[in-house]
Amino acid sequence: MTAAYSDAFVFFGATGDLAYKQIFPALHGLIRDEGFNLPIIGVAKAGWNLDQLKARAKDSLAHHGCVDPAVCDKILDLLQYVDGDYNDPNTFAQLRAELGQAQRPLHYLAIPPSLFGAVAENLAKSGCAENARVVVEKPFGRDVKSAKELGRMLQQYFPEENIFRIDHYLGKEPVQNILYTRFANPMFEPIWNRDHVRSIQITMAENFGVQDRGHFYDEVGALLDVVQNHMLQVVANLTMDPPTGEDNDAARDRKGELMRAIRPLKAEDVVRGQYEGYRKVHGVAPGSTVETFVAIRLEIDSWRWAGVPIFIRAGKMLPVTCTEALVEFKRPPKETFGEHVPNTSAHMRIRVSPDMSIGLGVRVKTPGERMVGRDVELELRRQAADDMPPYQRLLGDASRGNTELFSRQDLVEAQWRIVEPVLGNVAPYYSYAPGTWGPEEAHQLIANDGGWLDPTVTE
Repeated sequence: MTAAYSDAFVFFGATGDLAYKQIFPALHGLIRDEGFNLPIIGVAKAGWNLDQLKARAKDSLAHHGCVDPAVCDKILDLLQYVDGDYNDPNTFAQLRAELGQAQRPLHYLAIPPSLFGAVAENLAKSGCAENARVVVEKPFGRDVKSAKELGRMLQQYFPEENIFRIDHYLGKEPVQNILYTRFANPMFEPIWNRDHVRSIQITMAENFGVQDRGHFYDEVGALLDVVQNHMLQVVANLTMDPPTGEDNDAARDRKGELMRAIRPLKAEDVVRGQYEGYRKVHGVAPGSTVETFVAIRLEIDSWRWAGVPIFIRAGKMLPVTCTEALVEFKRPPKETFGEHVPNTSAHMRIRVSPDMSIGLGVRVKTPGERMVGRDVELELRRQAADDMPPYQRLLGDASRGNTELFSRQDLVEAQWRIVEPVLGNVAPYYSYAPGTWGPEEAHQLIANDGGWLDPTVTE
């Protein structure tokens, strides 16, 4: 059964950074590519009027290269504005009036989670929540308990199937390509298990620091900023079983099974690092112990993956900016030609950014009489310039009621269960020099499994 299309788009926090950087450009793409033709209602407490919001929208579109005049004019024609406090019932009465005949609005809460409760309650009391969908931004809690409380609060006013927990990472084309590559190519699935895979490494490296996000970053750190959400989603795409069925929950069911099979982390599974100079960044506490680098070792208690270590590292001020996964395959029990072959010889490399590529590590014979070879990587690369932006894809899916690329409550709780034992300062942190691959202790974490394979990026 096809879900009904939403008939209005409401976004709270309409004057904020997220609307400027993501929502207006996404709406431009939806109108241009999909004929998105819904009333667009911005809500904020800024003391603005509609003309000011339109000026903000025009500036956003120009800044992000959205230059199709017909599409820009269409956004401005569809745009409406409600200015008021989120705790004031009059704000929501005005919103209900602006919705007019709309019966299935999509509400996007581009606001701090601390305001979700007040907004959800007032949407319900004003009649704006009936048959409505709601999109909420991460973080979805700060631990298992708060995630459950947030879920219960939203579910008071919206059924679970109408709650869309957005993680833009799931909307990225290369992240979806991991699943497609695995299950669309029959040569991979027979060897995608503990019998043939030796280990999995995932690296998310950035060659820059926290920049102007010092205050925000000092409240979260690398573990919560990218590992608890983005990197665990990559793990799920790499290791989940094939979905069964065609409904939107088929893939999420498999992800849920996988997440529940991952052992909760222990202190000895984690190495935290902080780059030298981080404490001097504006907004960072002088004695901060927040990590700007984290490396972890995961294990999955399942028949498919028992005994296969999964290593994740993510950090700032590293040598390159790159995100990729590397699946290392086991060597045969005896090398046919008596060579000493490195364990890394046979591998599959899936790069998510800065470009999308897939590399297969194979061994080829060197010319001459002797049966000796060398390692090469066969690479398929594609630039990401033409990919649909994540927010455009995800807002389009939410308006259609397609939940597949959004987090479900049980998935959120499972992800928190994995990292909760090591939240805070459970594991010590170590300093590292900018431009290096993190502290030495991160190398010790993986030393018995062959060491990290550092990504290289061609400028």
